[in-house]
Amino acid sequence: MNADAALVRHSRDARLYLFLGLANWFIFLDHIPNNAVSWISLRNLGFSGAGDVFVFIIGYAAALTYAPIMLDRGAIVGTTRVLKRAWQLYAAFIVLFAIYAVSIGDAASRYAAPDIIYQFNMPGLLTDPVRTVAHGLLLQSRALNLDLLQLAVALMACFPFMLWLMLRLPDFALAASVALYLAARQFEWTLSAFPDGSWYLNPFCWQLLFVLGAWCALGGASRLRAQFRSPAWAYLGLAYLILAFAVTIAGRFPALGDAFPAWLHDGLLTNDRANLAPYRILHFVIVALFATRLIPKDWHGLTNPAFRPLIVCGEQALPVFCAGVFLSFAGHFILLTGSGSITQQIMVSLSGIVIMMLVASYVSWSKRQDGHSLAPLGGAPSLGIR
Repeated sequence: MNADAALVRHSRDARLYLFLGLANWFIFLDHIPNNAVSWISLRNLGFSGAGDVFVFIIGYAAALTYAPIMLDRGAIVGTTRVLKRAWQLYAAFIVLFAIYAVSIGDAASRYAAPDIIYQFNMPGLLTDPVRTVAHGLLLQSRALNLDLLQLAVALMACFPFMLWLMLRLPDFALAASVALYLAARQFEWTLSAFPDGSWYLNPFCWQLLFVLGAWCALGGASRLRAQFRSPAWAYLGLAYLILAFAVTIAGRFPALGDAFPAWLHDGLLTNDRANLAPYRILHFVIVALFATRLIPKDWHGLTNPAFRPLIVCGEQALPVFCAGVFLSFAGHFILLTGSGSITQQIMVSLSGIVIMMLVASYVSWSKRQDGHSLAPLGGAPSLGIR
């Protein structure tokens, strides 16, 4: 695998922004409980979801950003740049966690709705607020909807060694990631959370998607696409996507689920998200291969003004993600205290997406005023990179 050639080839692939922006929109919609609009999101089409896209792309983009630095300026400088980004992600998590905790506590007391504290899995705000905040600082929070950013901090902090290894022995690095994934599932390795339980997303398992993204950025994507060009593999992939869709729909409607064989029902309908079930990874890879095949790198639609707001949301992924988390809380609260009708669900969802677009546009405009032009997609989606 020629890393330099791969970096040049993928350095201006606007599809990453497009897919990352779409993932941010879907994550926002998925975070609002009992929201009919969330039925359009990826998680209702098969085993994988927007979170899988999110983690894969930040791994992909991180490799595009930091591999050139590590190649040109050495491992030490490359490591410091990655750790600097990990620190920025951690700072964003802490600010978001603080705002989140204050907002949830204020809403619960102001509107006499203590149940909302339990719905967002922060009962420690009532019983032990000091320890709850302290463990939040240590990334041991189980606050609802903060799991992806918490995971991103951990993955980025551990990325320097993996990137160094991948630039020298890419296939060995990917094999090591697979071995860690299998060991974590076999021996139930995970990280603990406060006050009990473990992380929503097991970092020892989810690191595989992040590493797979980096491996694809450094040349692995071309090898996967070469295999997928065979009509036989394409038909098998399509059959798997149809099966995944059928099983997912059956999981939403128990009457349909009973029509499936017991082994299929028990093995797939549970869809192990926390430990990233193997069939979930396979589903994501097939979806990614079909998506990149249907939307080529030179697709004219990528320059269409209609897609510009979505692409900007991908370019400014970190502020958009943080805004989406807070907006999902606000949307949940509005639906909880309001009628919760389909009309209100649609209005809340559309309003949130519009606000996310405004946030992305403002951040993009502000950076231009400060003289920061968007770097070639190594330095791009601001969530995993730079």
